[in-house]
Amino acid sequence: MSSADVLVDAFGRIRETVSYTVYGLNQAQLAYRIAADANPIGWLIWHLTRVQDDHIAAAFGVPQVWSADGWAVRFGLAPNSMDTGYGHTSQQVAAVSAVISSADLLTDYHEATYDQTAKHVSGVTDDDLQRVVDTSWHPPVTLGVRLVSVINDDMQHAGQAAFLRGILLRTAV
Repeated sequence: MSSADVLVDAFGRIRETVSYTVYGLNQAQLAYRIAADANPIGWLIWHLTRVQDDHIAAAFGVPQVWSADGWAVRFGLAPNSMDTGYGHTSQQVAAVSAVISSADLLTDYHEATYDQTAKHVSGVTDDDLQRVVDTSWHPPVTLGVRLVSVINDDMQHAGQAAFLRGILLRTAV
């Protein structure tokens, strides 16, 4: 198994978790918060997908799926919005959650982001993993470190969302 195979597999597992987690949930369930300031399932999936889209596009020098394919408008957000949800306040989480109209919307955006991700990581070589993609950190961030960071962050948020689904379906909200 090559490095590229491992990366495609990892992002594929995130994709599977996202799909399973939102499957069959309605808008109210996607926006449900187990506590006043808790992040809901819909926002978690939107956020992890935005971060993946943003970071993969930057690392490979391509446009984000979000902007290239008009996803902001599909979500009911400002057409030029490049927000990823990082650092969102409770009010901002609520505002984004309110425009997530369906599980299909989340799944479709994640699928488009996964397609772009898989296309680019499937050609990664071991040498590519050493390429510096972000000099704003010390030490500078390599492609390998960035990809592991995105996988880690995405899986944590996908796991949080899956956990919330379990709570949600057991409490019949």
